[in-house]
Amino acid sequence: MKKTLLAAPLVISLCALQTAHAQSSVTLYGVVDNGIEYQNTGQNHVVRESSGGLYATVYGLIGHEDIGGGVRVNFTLEEGFSAANGTAQVAGYAFNRLAWVGMSGDFGEFRVGRQKKPQYLFLDGELDPIAGKSIASAFSDLSNVSVRANNAITYFTPRYHGLEAQFMIAMRDSTTRPTNGVQLYNAVFKYINGPFHLAAGYEQQDNPAGTSIQRNFTAATSLRFDAARFHLVYHTETQSDHSLNVALYTASASAMLNPANEVAVMYGYLHDRSGKGNNAQQGGLAYMYFMSKRTTLYALAGLVDNRNQATYGLQGTEYSGISVTPGATARGIIIGIEHLF
Repeated sequence: MKKTLLAAPLVISLCALQTAHAQSSVTLYGVVDNGIEYQNTGQNHVVRESSGGLYATVYGLIGHEDIGGGVRVNFTLEEGFSAANGTAQVAGYAFNRLAWVGMSGDFGEFRVGRQKKPQYLFLDGELDPIAGKSIASAFSDLSNVSVRANNAITYFTPRYHGLEAQFMIAMRDSTTRPTNGVQLYNAVFKYINGPFHLAAGYEQQDNPAGTSIQRNFTAATSLRFDAARFHLVYHTETQSDHSLNVALYTASASAMLNPANEVAVMYGYLHDRSGKGNNAQQGGLAYMYFMSKRTTLYALAGLVDNRNQATYGLQGTEYSGISVTPGATARGIIIGIEHLF
């Protein structure tokens, strides 16, 4: 009888452990993206292998645990690296891209840690056919924004009649001045009604030295017709010390020629509102051949036409373009392969 009584808690514990194990999971995921690229900015040119031509080369862990009542604990850890030479994207970081933990349920979702800002996490897919990435994207080449925030707290609302929102604040730390308080505010709203999408976001962020404030506003809309999708974007950036005051207008379209082939065309015009005339315009082309659900061959091309002292170049998804002489034209092409796992 005593043996039976002693064994009962052990059996219950093992059952509980098995149940908990069944309700949680951790998944390894990643992207490997490599290509051969040519860039020319007039006085400078380069032929090189580039990692992250279409999407960033990364690996990461994503996991969740169901804790009952429809509530889950979630986390993501993600590191960027070069598949051309195996080096970390940013030295000194264990997970330079994402490192957060949070909870989700009927109430929405909370996340705490290093995250992609709502302004870009929520709006990337609305900016253009390639989500504001690569040398072909006007938003990638002509905007001057940071994509992630440390010490961030984010709330995602549930979707209600096609409307949802995301809000973020990011706290200061020892690398900023002052070293405590709130450094960043970010809010984004999105409305989806069938093929029609409309989104808008605002961000305000102090620089690390605490001497200037950047303010960004983005409004994006898109509409799908059968196999084609059209995008329009209006984006502004200002700096309180008057070092930056620009407006960016972009238009783009994509078409699925068949299930394996997609083409896209993109255009952007950047207006320097400071009166200095440092304007720029960009044109981009993209072709994707989907070999499978996980593997894509791609060809991307971009051209940036700078005016006066403007020095905008061709920015890869995970790397910087080569230096541009003020007022020069930057042009480039990359052909590559991307694999998801």
